Amino acid sequence: MGWQGMKGGGISSYNTMPGKKRWSWLVIAVLGLVLLSMLVPLAFLLGLHNGFHSVTNTAYPTEQRNSASSKKDAPLVSPLTKGGLSSRVDGLLKNLEPSLPKDFKKHSVKEAENKTVAGLSVPTQVSKPPPKRLNDEVVLPVEVTKTVKVIGEGEKMCELKFGSYCLWRQQHREKMKDFLVKKMKDQLYVARAYYPSIAKLQNLSQFTLEMKQNIQEFERILSESSSDTELPPLVDKKLQKMETTITKAKSYVVDCNNVDKKLRQLVDLTEDEANFHMKQSAFLYQLAVQTTPKSLHCLSMRLTVEYFKTSPIDADLSELLSNPELLHYVIFSNNVLASSVVINSTVMHAKASKKQVFHVLTDKQSYFSMKMWFFTNNYKDATVQVLNIEDLNLEGHDRSMWVPQELRVSFISGSGTEYISVFSHLHYALPKIFPTLKKIIILDDDVVVQRDLSALWSLDMGGKVIGGLQFCAVKLGALKGYFGKQNYNANSCIWMSGLNVIDLVRWRERDITRTYQSLLQQGESGGGRVGAMLLSFEGLVVGLDEGWVLSGLGHDYGISKEAISKAGVLHFNGNMKPWLELGIPSYKVYWRRFLNRDNRFLSDCNVNP
Repeated sequence: MGWQGMKGGGISSYNTMPGKKRWSWLVIAVLGLVLLSMLVPLAFLLGLHNGFHSVTNTAYPTEQRNSASSKKDAPLVSPLTKGGLSSRVDGLLKNLEPSLPKDFKKHSVKEAENKTVAGLSVPTQVSKPPPKRLNDEVVLPVEVTKTVKVIGEGEKMCELKFGSYCLWRQQHREKMKDFLVKKMKDQLYVARAYYPSIAKLQNLSQFTLEMKQNIQEFERILSESSSDTELPPLVDKKLQKMETTITKAKSYVVDCNNVDKKLRQLVDLTEDEANFHMKQSAFLYQLAVQTTPKSLHCLSMRLTVEYFKTSPIDADLSELLSNPELLHYVIFSNNVLASSVVINSTVMHAKASKKQVFHVLTDKQSYFSMKMWFFTNNYKDATVQVLNIEDLNLEGHDRSMWVPQELRVSFISGSGTEYISVFSHLHYALPKIFPTLKKIIILDDDVVVQRDLSALWSLDMGGKVIGGLQFCAVKLGALKGYFGKQNYNANSCIWMSGLNVIDLVRWRERDITRTYQSLLQQGESGGGRVGAMLLSFEGLVVGLDEGWVLSGLGHDYGISKEAISKAGVLHFNGNMKPWLELGIPSYKVYWRRFLNRDNRFLSDCNVNP
């Protein structure tokens, strides 16, 4: 039994030793697994796996192979040290170098170094290779290729494709004028829309008062300022204050319907105000065009007073004035300066000024100022006669409309607006006013002569009555409202006044004056007068070469300097006459060069057109 016990004990002792060994190996195995489970995440966090490079395998397989081979040959450096981190990042940047911009390397190193938590650096992972930058364009990878461009100061990017707003904005970018004024108007518009709703809220009396004061302050400033230069100082602080007020107003819960209604009311009021100002602007524009400037009115008055103070005696020029062998020019005008420029420019370019005779027809109000001006100013050897239309024996001729008329024709097709110059009623009395003359040239007072006009006296009229510039941009059919029931060729080009050669002999033979009066009686008052003027010379007009007259300098901004230099006569037809402040500045120089600015009357009246 003892032996059995010993045996049993021996057996028991023998079996226990192998069990302990097995348990110890199991413990070691478990500890090894735990250690591996800790090392694997740590290795993942430290970027010691190849999964990072697998992200770039699709687009950059060559870079992956180069990266793998470089890892085998690279020395072991602890990723926990700063140097190791820098080397690691440098290696990554080297692998991605073909696809990264040049200035990205330093930025990425600093960013990776800053991302260190509890002594462990966490490198930033990139899921896709950064795009390549070429100048101002950015090209994305092939699978999402789009072209974008940097626009504006804020470095904002947008797609450049047909119809893109950003593309249109880039091509049509203009520097905004009066930016602060426009910003104030926008803020005032929004504040007005929110104010009624804020005023209805309870416990906001102080904020409501503040908002009201801001609105009133903006209204006062905008009533006194229309440009940024007119704004008072510290306007930036007022803009910031209003911006803060609007932001605060938007933070409150208000009824959106009330704000919407107020916005609609403001839009309607703005449209009504815009229409009012548009009509007012058109009225003031026409008033400025038709009203004699203060300086010119002063000039006329001073010359009239000087005439009666000195009482100049007219020389006997009857032989020159009635001699048909001389070159006679006729000007209808009540503008002293305009008439002077026409005569001066004609004489300055004439080869023989002594043969030139100018007849200036004016009304009684301007007669004495005209007489005094041409008495005190010389135009080489040319002769100037001033006639008062009220002293002429012109029975049957309406003196109320004695200056050339201008018609403004607007085309529905959108091709623009044209101004047409036609004769006045008194032009049809010319054969009676100058009974001894055979041929004359009529010059409007809004022309400037740049060439010798003597060649026009030998113009072959071919039995016709008048020579003038034919303006085929406007056909008679476009003016059908002026002709009533008269028969006419709708495809005929109109002719314009400004520079016209008149054969008075043919005029008298065909009795153009009677034809005009007959057409005038048949037509209606108003439009019938214009129709009678145009139709009275139908089939009797000789077209002048286009190089003689260039029209449009009183309304067209697009005339080139080359075209102006080649023209024989510049016609400032349109509302923007060169002696008005409304005149086109770039064209005024051609008119001013023939103005005698040294005249004392001009300086006394501050005449500086």
